[in-house]
This record gives sequence, structure tokens and C-alpha cells, in this order.
Amino acid sequence: MEITVCKSKIHRATVTDTNIDYEGSITIDSKLMDLAGINEFEQVHVVNVNNAERFVTYVIRGKKDSEIVLNGAAARLAVPGDKVIIIAYGIIKAKKARTFKPKVVLVDEKNIVQKASS
Repeated sequence: MEITVCKSKIHRATVTDTNIDYEGSITIDSKLMDLAGINEFEQVHVVNVNNAERFVTYVIRGKKDSEIVLNGAAARLAVPGDKVIIIAYGIIKAKKARTFKPKVVLVDEKNIVQKASS
């Protein structure tokens, strides 16, 4: 049997901008993407800590300047300054799930990495 697990997450990132006139997605700082093992165009779930909105979108690689930008329709679900949790999932064998550990990137209010697990 295979199950879906949290593969990686960026925890409590701060939304730096929104762009309603974009086709849709979330732009994430490339350094944060690399540390979390999240790929460009990968599906992610985004949870807004401030207003409890939850949505699914895909990732666009951002510059290395701590940006977290909600684009398109997602731009209506947060405002700059909101805290979000960005979660990527993967499918693994149930037996492997017992020992699997996700990559977790913890950031401060400026999206500067405070701790990253591997």
C-alpha cells in the first residue's frame, strides 16, 4: 500500500506581496524552495494562519530575496504580512512512512531561515 505524506513544508512564511493580475500560483524565494525540496511547478497546499483560508496551487521559483507572493485568484486569500504554511506532499510505501521525516524549513517574520531539517 502507498500513502500520501507531508514531503516538506515552509512553516509560517510571511506573504510579501499579492498580484491579482497573474495567471495563478505562489512565488517562493528560490533558497527556501531548495531547502524544502520543493520544485518549480510542483503542487502545494497553502494554509493562511491569519484567516484559516486553505488552497492548492503550484510554485513559481522566485528570486533569492525572501519573497512569498500570492498570484491570481490566490491573491484574494491573503494580504501582505499574513503568515502561511506551504506544504508539499509525496506518495511513499506505507512501510517507509514509519521512518520517513519531511524537510521542514522554519522562517522568521522576514522569511529568513531560522532552522531547516533534512
